[in-house]
Amino acid sequence: MKRTHTCGELDKRSVGKKVVLTGWVHTRRDHGGVVFIDIRDRYGLTQIVFNPEFNKDSHKEAEHLRREDVILISGVVKARGEGLANPNLKTGEIEVFSDRLEILNKSATPPIEIDDRVDVNEDIALKYRYLDLRKPSLQKNMIVRHKAGKIARDYFDSLGFLEIETPMLAKSTPEGARDYIVPSRVSPGKFYALPQSPQIFKQLLMVAGFDRYFQIVKCFRDEDLRADRQPEFTQIDLEMSFPEENDIYTIMEGLMKKLWKGILDIDVKIPFKRVPYDEAMERYGSDKPDLRFGLELKNITNIAAKTSFKVFADTAKNGGLIKGINVKGAAEKFSRKDIDDLIPFVQIYGAKGLAWMKYDGKQLESSIVKYFSDDDQKELIKTMGAEKGDLLVFVGDPKSSVVNAALGNLRIKLGKQLGLIDEKDFNFCWITDFPLFEYNEDEGRYQAMHHPFTSPKPEDIKYLDTDPTKVKSIAYDLTLNGVEVGGGSIRIHQRELQEKMFKALGITPEEAQLKFGFLLEAFKYGAPPHGGLAFGFDRLCALMVGTDNIRNVIAFPKTKSAESLMDEAPSVVDDKQLKELHIKLDIIKMPAKDEVYEKIVDALNKDKIEFETIEHKAVYTSEEAAEVRGISPSQGVKALICKTDKGFVQACVPGDKEIDLEKLKKVLQTKSVELASADEVKRVSGCSIGSVPPFGNLFEIKILIDKQVTQNKEVAFNAGTHTKSIKMRAKDLTKVTGARVAEFSK
Repeated sequence: MKRTHTCGELDKRSVGKKVVLTGWVHTRRDHGGVVFIDIRDRYGLTQIVFNPEFNKDSHKEAEHLRREDVILISGVVKARGEGLANPNLKTGEIEVFSDRLEILNKSATPPIEIDDRVDVNEDIALKYRYLDLRKPSLQKNMIVRHKAGKIARDYFDSLGFLEIETPMLAKSTPEGARDYIVPSRVSPGKFYALPQSPQIFKQLLMVAGFDRYFQIVKCFRDEDLRADRQPEFTQIDLEMSFPEENDIYTIMEGLMKKLWKGILDIDVKIPFKRVPYDEAMERYGSDKPDLRFGLELKNITNIAAKTSFKVFADTAKNGGLIKGINVKGAAEKFSRKDIDDLIPFVQIYGAKGLAWMKYDGKQLESSIVKYFSDDDQKELIKTMGAEKGDLLVFVGDPKSSVVNAALGNLRIKLGKQLGLIDEKDFNFCWITDFPLFEYNEDEGRYQAMHHPFTSPKPEDIKYLDTDPTKVKSIAYDLTLNGVEVGGGSIRIHQRELQEKMFKALGITPEEAQLKFGFLLEAFKYGAPPHGGLAFGFDRLCALMVGTDNIRNVIAFPKTKSAESLMDEAPSVVDDKQLKELHIKLDIIKMPAKDEVYEKIVDALNKDKIEFETIEHKAVYTSEEAAEVRGISPSQGVKALICKTDKGFVQACVPGDKEIDLEKLKKVLQTKSVELASADEVKRVSGCSIGSVPPFGNLFEIKILIDKQVTQNKEVAFNAGTHTKSIKMRAKDLTKVTGARVAEFSK
């Protein structure tokens, strides 16, 4: 190694040593002829001093250093002067006086700041992920992930589990999300599937006699993505032969205890609480409840049925559900408007509205109280556990799923809003006794709540043919602070019962043989009772590092549209490859990538406006865009979707300026304004962040253009993609969009 030490290693004990360090220039400061830099690697920072009195040559070289240059320095470790120590750095008591500097590689100006204190647009950060990963916070996350994987492997090894790899190229057996499929070159017209999980293979390993299996494994699901979902993700997967439920609980609780102690130095208490599914839905409206606070749901259906409040009474009498939450001590904290503001939130989950009452210790107050008799009110107060100063909120609906979803999510919102959640508390809970089936209204059939290999409770097998809704499963999920971190079950191990399960799911014997014939065949040869579980490894790591976005614990994640902005995957392949795979793209209807661009062109042509289309490489910064367009950054137009309390608007500023949200708020005369999220931008415009054109009128939202944009003769902007721009006169842009001109840039 060229270096003798890392940049996070030296301390007072190193004073006087001659050392060699390598890394990146983090910061550079020139103090009256003496140059200071912080050199950075993944271990930390060390301050380097280039003093001409100590070494003139080294000092002269240091004058040319820039951020992110890769350097080697040698020098002598010295203690920092009195009062100059930095207690926030491991190396804060020392500095290295350099006598030699070697610039190993110069760096261009980075398109993003390598600084955790600076927020970076997520799309740009993912485009330059290799730079984003230089940030200490993300490097710390990767280290946590590494340690967590090692702890898991060591733990399972100590218990006699074998890590056995299962195939990445397998048969397509779509029973959950859509499969990612891979064409076979040597078998024309046939395809492999990337596994959604190793489920069938790990069951076959039990048939093979490997009674304790585990694997840290990649899985793939082609599904709509959220912050906690990725098309490729990692599971900690395990399976055991001859287990009882308690065996699996005990082993997995032991793993959580090891992880939380090894990573966070926190002792979690075991055994974890166990809550049956029906109880979780009744009390929390969710099968992944956050148990760090109260605000439990209360069923008032029987009370509502007796009242003259027609909305609730009719719902109750027709088999619907009415529940409420007692928001303790919140009567004075919530005005009528505050309560009304909660209505749009519950409507997201299908609720038609939100009823409420306040209790002053003597009587209930609300516009609907008159519909409740004195006896009804007394019963309601008792059921809700109401005390002086409490706010009661209610939702009723013919569908219990709507009531539970609306109030379950409102419960979380109120818990955060009222500061009831201790973020340092880790509250694990097992959810047990799930229904075996759930009804899919879109498809008009029952489907497996977990998967079709989950064992029903023995006492409920008799209902498989007659009433599937009565069948409970031997299934369990582990939740933590409102997040499902893992799930599993005891599996079906007998061919006859598995065929019975397939029949209940509407899978014909022919379909079962086609999709799962090899598993059914294996069950003929002495399959042992078995069961297991899989943990979302990415999600576990995210919880341990304190982020709600699993992209922060994955080295090279995809966007919410399953794209890799860095290497531009998915991408087209050449005709030769397609021919080898016996695929013709002309039989596949391709999406209209230029739909937004074509709408802009139609609008410009309609008004007979002159413009120029520029096709170029993908650009993500104003500097990159200016270069490919042949203009200055100030001529670029950044079109930003903003969210206000009155809806969405589009605000456009010059490429070299930033938006001033406070100024914009005054211009719009709104109470709040913030930049829309990537999901919201996509939903409003159909474009990804950074590619939205300044044509809010096409998206049926108000458009504002900053005055400085109109001072240009010509402007240019992305036209719906990162690879196509339009250049036109600024005055024509204002005319064709009907934009309002104001001042809100900084």
